[in-house]
Amino acid sequence: MKIYLFRHGETDYNKAHRMQGAADIPLNEYGRELARVSGEALRDVVFDRVFCSPLDRAQETARLILGDKQIDIEIDQRLREINAGPLEGTYFAEARADENHPFHNFLVHPEKYVPLPGGDSFEEVIQRGKEFFDEVIMPLEGKCETILIVAHGAFNRGQLNRLLDIPLENYWKISLPNCAASILEVKNGELKVVTESVIYYDTPANARP
Repeated sequence: MKIYLFRHGETDYNKAHRMQGAADIPLNEYGRELARVSGEALRDVVFDRVFCSPLDRAQETARLILGDKQIDIEIDQRLREINAGPLEGTYFAEARADENHPFHNFLVHPEKYVPLPGGDSFEEVIQRGKEFFDEVIMPLEGKCETILIVAHGAFNRGQLNRLLDIPLENYWKISLPNCAASILEVKNGELKVVTESVIYYDTPANARP
């Protein structure tokens, strides 16, 4: 069973290098184009099931990737992006440059990051992603051949890092541009990464925070 794990297309927050988190920021026109191009590249792929984050930017990306394919998009709350609480909207450059900024460790020392009230830890995001895969995806082996999942940069990295045994301090090691797809495989009850971070357009957009 093959799984296409996509990050959503570009938003204005991505373009401005700002933290989105759980904020429901829509795709911009370039982000829509990235999703359309990706969908065209996969036009001959038949998806048996489609799962998506509840956030609009992910749902619109899923619809554009699917194009005229008639298949329901199933929303799962566990696929939502990491919640940064009151730090959403933070400019990455500002937080990266200031060691005393409450968002600095999120970017520079993820193993030391402590979320403010209302925010998620990396561990929480990784765990809910694991639960989604264990409870929803793994039982589909033998029933489905190809699955599409559309989620987010920090969320997707959490699952890739988990499967590739990448430690928390290297959370941002994997380059994951907007509308990048990582190909996963389930075989004999084992989930593994086949290919990480494939793009179907020319120049990677917003590959790291």
